Parts: sequence; C-alpha cells; structure tokens
Amino acid sequence: MSGENNLEHLLKNLKPVLHPGKYVFTSQSSDKSVPIESVIGTFTEKEGTTLILSLENAVKLGMNYEFVAAWITLEVHSSLEAIGLTAVFSNALTSHQISCNVIAGFYHDHLFVDYTDGPKAVKILKELSKNR
Repeated sequence: MSGENNLEHLLKNLKPVLHPGKYVFTSQSSDKSVPIESVIGTFTEKEGTTLILSLENAVKLGMNYEFVAAWITLEVHSSLEAIGLTAVFSNALTSHQISCNVIAGFYHDHLFVDYTDGPKAVKILKELSKNR
C-alpha cells in the first residue's frame, strides 16, 4: 500500500497520537550491546550509533542522555516522497517555541518533542489538521 503524497490530504488526516512514557536519544560505540527489544529506533553515524529508547530502559542499561522527549506518531500513512509535510508541522510547532526531532518511518512520521511540550504539541497538530 503506497503512502499519501497529497499535502492537503496529509494535513487533514494527521491524527497525532501521544505515546505514554518518556523517551531519550543516546549514542553508543559499536562495541556495546543493547537488547534490540529495548530500542525504538537507530541511526548509524561515523561518531557512533544513535539509539532511541524509553527513559526507563536507558536508566536500566546505564545509558547517558541529555534530552527527555515525548513521542508523537502521525497516524496518517505518508509517502516517503511526500513534499512539504514536515515543513508545515515543523513551522506550526516552531511558532509555539517547540523543538521537534522527526523520524520518518515507512508508514508514519514520528515526532520527538520536549517531554513537557507533548500534550501542547498534540493540541497544535490537531488544530493544524482541523483547520485544513
């Protein structure tokens, strides 16, 4: 099933969902082992591998972190080739002084915002969608 490319359709159907819990980004060298079931996402860079995991798992594993985030999933099935979606929701959050780290999955976009901004970010995204 192909993802949606039409920006207006995407915006009308964002359906942001706030996951329960707190999430962190951490980095590890290739010689460390982390149980795969603990990891939500990874990205390998030359300096190390970035891991996204729950705060609870990071603490259990003794991982260092700096930023505690809320995790929001946009339930609309967006195409990886969709143009403008990230720019529109990023601008909406920026206008409210909310930083956003975006991970594009095959089916959905996942936003990580400061934990204290999670409910506010969802409200802004719902308003953005409703006003289309």
